[in-house]
Amino acid sequence: MSMPDTNIAEQPTRRRPRCEMPADPAAIVIFGASGDLTRRKLIPALYELAAAACLAPRFAIVGFARSRMSDDEFRRQCEEALRTHSESVEFDAGVWQEFSRSLSYLVGDYEAPEAYRQLAERLEALDRERQLGGNRLFYLATPPQAYPVIIEQLGRACLARPKGETSWTRIIVEKPFGRDLSSARALNQKLLSVFEEDQVYRIDHYLGKETVQNLLVFRFANGIFEPLWNRNYIDHVQITAAETLGVERRAAFYETAGALRDMLQNHLLQLVALVAMEPPAKFDALAVRNEKIKVLQSIRPFESAEVARQVVRGQYGPGTLGGKRVVGYRQEQGVKADSTTETFVAAQLWIDNWRWADVPLYLRTGKRLARRTTQIAVQFRRAPHIVFRHRKLDPNWLVLNLQPEEGISLSFGAKLPGPELQIQTVNMDFRYSTAFGAEGSSAYATLLNDCLRGDATLFDRADSVEAAWALLDPVLRYWAETPAPEFPNYAAGSWGPQAAEELLERDGRHWRNA
Repeated sequence: MSMPDTNIAEQPTRRRPRCEMPADPAAIVIFGASGDLTRRKLIPALYELAAAACLAPRFAIVGFARSRMSDDEFRRQCEEALRTHSESVEFDAGVWQEFSRSLSYLVGDYEAPEAYRQLAERLEALDRERQLGGNRLFYLATPPQAYPVIIEQLGRACLARPKGETSWTRIIVEKPFGRDLSSARALNQKLLSVFEEDQVYRIDHYLGKETVQNLLVFRFANGIFEPLWNRNYIDHVQITAAETLGVERRAAFYETAGALRDMLQNHLLQLVALVAMEPPAKFDALAVRNEKIKVLQSIRPFESAEVARQVVRGQYGPGTLGGKRVVGYRQEQGVKADSTTETFVAAQLWIDNWRWADVPLYLRTGKRLARRTTQIAVQFRRAPHIVFRHRKLDPNWLVLNLQPEEGISLSFGAKLPGPELQIQTVNMDFRYSTAFGAEGSSAYATLLNDCLRGDATLFDRADSVEAAWALLDPVLRYWAETPAPEFPNYAAGSWGPQAAEELLERDGRHWRNA
């Protein structure tokens, strides 16, 4: 059963939303401009903002990397990236012509002070030519090991502070924010020795997805759900981020990270915070992030003796996906033949506060799983008195789908037509693609737009990063001290290791694989 948000006959023709007011003029400097992230995500996102009139009429994008290329070569790479990777907006020759004029490139070693002097001169010239007002956004799209040196050099070149009272300087840092609590603290100390906290935007692209943002609206703009959003009515919560892809070309990174560092520490714990947070006093960065950190600090710590019971790790072996045979993780290019890196992790969390006491949250993420999906599934408690005792009654579910198709589904029991009393579960479905006439923005476009406007609501704060690592450090230590399970322990194309099923089955529950 489908319940669109508006009358179908009245739905507008699909269109792309345009910003009512553009952001401030600014120079956007991308460190790592020759890399994969820039080509696949950042340039398409900035082009999308330009097409929607979200960028100021006057802006500049400066690519900074070690690879040697001219401005024209950089522009050609960007055009190819747009034609290949842009998902949210079609390539338009007119928009591209205007957009390409903003692009330039600077060759430089991240450790060379001279490169930053040249960058400062370039930015000064762009300020004069384009009247950018001294506003600057630095984006670290480099490997994490380059972060400290770039941050330090920006400080030494006097590029970290705003030029005047009316200008601003901001820096976006890509995940991973450290490898553990110690390294995360060191990175935060380095950042905050050069920049102020309100200049730092730690980006997690999951928080730019429409459904993630809609979770806040869903919870706090609708009086119907808030009375039910607690231990009295919710049985448990499942958060799944499943990928069908393998390690692809990321083996060098993935071998040093694994699923827990790559996905659970940031993406999934951010979703936990949004699901479980208390209503903020108002919708601004300070209030929202204050409530999120309270959730992370309320999650029951993992004791060493309980890690094996509460956390499951896995690694995929050969299997079948989409009717094709695929190799196991250890057979992927760049992966050690005896690797013990986890490609799957599942965990049971408990939030020790008044709202969520005794309500388990189950998290799982993995590669080469049966289906690509990211969803938050909330199972409600059964009715206190079962009137229909001899009939099968499924529990009520509220499911927020983040990908591949964003939307919200609510299931409930209804009587089947006919003389007999038979009950069937039906769904009320809301899908962004059918309910609204406008296309949603890509996650990176949303977050870049927020940063350019100075809105840090959907970005991580230093204390939040460190709280997430403090929670998971005991798990990493336990794994380092304990032999890994006999890997591989799940076949590609399955839903993960059997131990993950048992994590829920011992509580009389099951993963939602629909």
